[in-house]
Amino acid sequence: MSGERTRTAVIIGAGPAGLTAAYELLTRSDVRPIVLEKNPDVGGLSRTIQHHGNLMDIGGHRFFSKSDRVMNWWLMHLPLEASAAGGAEISYQHKTRRIETPGHSDAQARQNAAAAAESVAGLAPNPEAVMLLRRRQSRIYFLRKFFAYPIQMSRDTLSKLGMKRAVRILLSYLRAALFPPRPVKNLEDFFIRRFGKELYLTFFKSYTEKVWGVPCQQISAAWGAQRVKSLSVRKSLTHFLKQSLGRATRDIFQKQTETSLIEQFLYPKYGPGQMWREVARKVEALGGEILRQTQPLRLETVGPSVQAVHVVDGAGQQRRIACDFVFSTMPVKELVGLLDGPVPDNVREVAAGLQYRDFIAVGLLLNSLRIKKDDANATGGLVADTWIYLQDPDVLAGRLLIFNNWSPYLVKDPSKVWIGVEYFCCESDKLWKLPEEEMARLAMTELEKIGIIDAREVLDWHVERVPKAYPAYFGAYERFGEVQEFVDGFENLFLVGRNGMHKYNNQDHSMLTAMVAVDNIIAGRTEKSNIWAVNTEMEYHEEKS
Repeated sequence: MSGERTRTAVIIGAGPAGLTAAYELLTRSDVRPIVLEKNPDVGGLSRTIQHHGNLMDIGGHRFFSKSDRVMNWWLMHLPLEASAAGGAEISYQHKTRRIETPGHSDAQARQNAAAAAESVAGLAPNPEAVMLLRRRQSRIYFLRKFFAYPIQMSRDTLSKLGMKRAVRILLSYLRAALFPPRPVKNLEDFFIRRFGKELYLTFFKSYTEKVWGVPCQQISAAWGAQRVKSLSVRKSLTHFLKQSLGRATRDIFQKQTETSLIEQFLYPKYGPGQMWREVARKVEALGGEILRQTQPLRLETVGPSVQAVHVVDGAGQQRRIACDFVFSTMPVKELVGLLDGPVPDNVREVAAGLQYRDFIAVGLLLNSLRIKKDDANATGGLVADTWIYLQDPDVLAGRLLIFNNWSPYLVKDPSKVWIGVEYFCCESDKLWKLPEEEMARLAMTELEKIGIIDAREVLDWHVERVPKAYPAYFGAYERFGEVQEFVDGFENLFLVGRNGMHKYNNQDHSMLTAMVAVDNIIAGRTEKSNIWAVNTEMEYHEEKS
């Protein structure tokens, strides 16, 4: 947007929500964003780690959304690669449309919109900034066998489980369908009501407790309602039957497909961090400011307004930034502690009691895997999986990513296999404090134990720790509304993103919260309910009220 910028927004965090807010403000308003980022690189949880020429996606980020607004925004910045003439045809909700490569119809319109903004800053296009179309395959590894993910009541599944256990699962599911538990008090109740007790005990309990570190009875049912949504045995069976009959569509937008059932997705050529480095480049060229290795020290408040943010950089230099608006993606637990005005005791208590799960990713470079190609979609002997869920309770590792299958450009030497082993813990746990070499050795030992790798094949490794990766739905969470009500009382303070809202949002949800917050600024709206409604009442949520 051209013209003088008369107002300023301080944005805490240069992740998906923060950078989306910055770009939207620059192209749609008179507000100049100043983004604070504590790390040297941008992207937050969606950044890409570089190690000896190999790239790590910490957590795995599928670029898929049921929001056209988000999908078009992504493709505006990173268009689909021109590997096929004209692009890819997609269908959803009984409609057909195409995702075009640059130079064709819709894609050209998006490119023109981006070019109009970027030409003001004199930016040259980046030919490497493209999306790849990737096939999703995720499987469960349990009892040293592979099962479809999400679990399907197929002949293959029944034979691997054994008839006795399979019959128990089916009878248990029928019992839950006919006599559902009431009321649903916690996540265990939610899973049993949705899938039956036997399937819950077989495929949900161990993995969920591995991720969260507490019994399912202590986790709010809200986590299941948000993350699992309307996925069920019935939906899985229906999806499986449609596939078997050849009726499942290859649909990038896939609006009628459960999130856990999507079959293909977009992915930046050089990992998710490429998207956010590209957006950051444009934000700075358009007049926004990104202060790397800089953190907030204090939010200066007067009544229901934040007047300024006091910050400190990596050299210890402090400064005061006066502002008209503040966007916060930092953990709410920390934000409340930075407010310099009076904070009610109950709000401080709840904020202090909010809990998180932390994340450790171990990258391993190998000559090969022990598990081999077993379907027609795999190439070069490598299994086609993007994610493998490690269900066995006798290992601490929770998931395995095969980076070669996310993008071949993440791997320096295409003859090697580059994988990520994911662990979930708390900062107070012994696991979090393990020296890096011991952590890498643990990952090698565990994968060898369950028959996935030969530890002697490991050529290189890297350990990445991510604090507060997952806001927890236990602890003080049941009283989170008290914090939300208080913070929303600051008219010019907007909580957005996963940690900013203490809400287990995906990347696209985080972006939508930022977009809606900018909509509110432009409209002069100070009430925040529409921001909190993202991933609850908007179209993305499969279950309509």
